[in-house]
Amino acid sequence: MELREIAHTRTGDKGDTLNVSVICHDPADYLTICEQVTAARVKAHLADVVKGEVVRYELPNIAALNFVMQQALGGGVTRSLALDAHGKSLGSALLGLPIA
Repeated sequence: MELREIAHTRTGDKGDTLNVSVICHDPADYLTICEQVTAARVKAHLADVVKGEVVRYELPNIAALNFVMQQALGGGVTRSLALDAHGKSLGSALLGLPIA
């Protein structure tokens, strides 16, 4: 299955840094996303866009993970020529990550 079947995302940006939160639909799936949605897998999945470090923060009280991705927005909103300079589509792209 894909991550989208058990979670949704929220995104934000600050300069060239993208912030993506992955939030479980059901808190019972939190351990699954903790085990399978690692910083390394997220970086590999979004490798065509995310050029910098990816750091994962765990938020167990709200059954969510937060990923901070450096060098992910082509220089930021005021510098990027990308159609999605805010990175909103990357949250959707992350939901295509395969989950066992």
